[in-house]
Amino acid sequence: MLVKVFGSAVFGVEATTITVEVNIDKGIGYHLVGLPDNAIKESSYRIAAALKNNSYELPGKKITINMAPADLRKEGSAYDLTLAIGILIASGQIKGDDIDKYVIMGELSLDGSLQPIRGALPIAIKAKEEGFKGFFLPIQNVKEAAIVTGLDVYGVENIQQVIDFFEGKGTLEPTIIDTRAEFYKTLDFPEFDFSDVKGQESIKRCMEIAAAGGHNIILIGPPGAGKTMLAKRLPSILPPMTLREALETTKIHSVAGKLKEVGLMNQRPFRSPHHTISNVALVGGGSYPQPGEISMAHNGVLFLDELPEFKREVLEVMRQPLEDREVTISRAKFTVTYPSSFMLVASMNPSPSGFFNDPDSPQTSSPHEMQRYLSKISGPLLDRIDIHIEVTPVPFEKLSEEQKAESSVDIRKRVTAAREIQSERFVQMENIHYNAQMNTKHIREYCVLDDVSKQLLKTAMERLNLSARAYDRILKVARTIADLEAAPNVISSHIAEAIQYRSLDRDGWLG
Repeated sequence: MLVKVFGSAVFGVEATTITVEVNIDKGIGYHLVGLPDNAIKESSYRIAAALKNNSYELPGKKITINMAPADLRKEGSAYDLTLAIGILIASGQIKGDDIDKYVIMGELSLDGSLQPIRGALPIAIKAKEEGFKGFFLPIQNVKEAAIVTGLDVYGVENIQQVIDFFEGKGTLEPTIIDTRAEFYKTLDFPEFDFSDVKGQESIKRCMEIAAAGGHNIILIGPPGAGKTMLAKRLPSILPPMTLREALETTKIHSVAGKLKEVGLMNQRPFRSPHHTISNVALVGGGSYPQPGEISMAHNGVLFLDELPEFKREVLEVMRQPLEDREVTISRAKFTVTYPSSFMLVASMNPSPSGFFNDPDSPQTSSPHEMQRYLSKISGPLLDRIDIHIEVTPVPFEKLSEEQKAESSVDIRKRVTAAREIQSERFVQMENIHYNAQMNTKHIREYCVLDDVSKQLLKTAMERLNLSARAYDRILKVARTIADLEAAPNVISSHIAEAIQYRSLDRDGWLG
């Protein structure tokens, strides 16, 4: 008897429906074809034990299973449940009249219980697109898949519950999640709040500008000045995610298997990889490409602490994703693209000892040592960072103040208002949503300067020996400062403030 059961394969952040054809005939043998990997080939042992422990059996006949399309590589143990149900129906042990209306996925334990799978959300989206009625999957993944409306999503704990459903014995109910209610659960009391930060008013202002325009930022200062503390609080002032952003982000984390019984992600991700990270772990890849840290930080913040300690080649592979806001991983037989639109926040000491620009500490590194240390960060990478700011230690008087600083919620209101202005400005443009994404053409259009501002910028570039690359960055940041004040045009005060945020462009910064 021939039976067709449906599963799904995930490539990048998209799913492809897989038809599992099970044929049982006279003879002996178990033949699995259609480019399965080792994890799928080993499934026969898990299936045999799971069926035996639930009073069913693997028929002692010739079992041929084809996973179509046969030229597409299948990977992982998530097809166990699909294959097991197909074998039971094909051997006549259970009924399966409506089996072609459902997608079935899950990894089997030897007792028949189910282990979680990766990519449940993309699979559910594809199942709905292709007109399937329902989707069976492990109960641990049910919340992320139930985000998709118009599809019956059944979270099951073991194979027996699926069998009972098709036999008409069980009372399995689909999981229903109110996506909008889930999405609008906001955290008005973030774990890390700017109200905890004493002093550092100029740095907080910088963070507000960076958040409002989506600008990449680098913090330079001695150990203990508060660089990491400030960076961890940046997500608390970013504007809330839109529903589209939340779905995109949840999809990536679903593919990576990092959701852990969470439905829709409504908080922006904050990723902080260690400086020993490899190229593949940062940008994604492997023989079967998985998303890297830059994709996990999509629509959120990627924090690189102690930037010069990262291997140079690791930092260089970030250059193209920073520009294109997506990363393409090519292999011999297929290409996968993961989105990677993130805010880069980096921190570094100004010298190997860390105390170069601290007025109260002795200078313990020679100019040559400092030059070598800073040269670990290439010009093209710095070119993609809009704001450079020096962080100095907080004096005792500020640390001992009882008065609370401004909270993240208040700062976020201003940031959100500025982002709304930008959204209206770029409403006709598909891939531009905030100022940091502007190219040269948009800068010329939206950052028109009056004579006073032009003269100020000219004088600053000549006096401070600012490099040519700083010009566009200053204009972008000035546009964001204007948006925070709801000013229609960029004026000289906005330019003056933006010029301050280019420390590393100044010739003689080391001297």
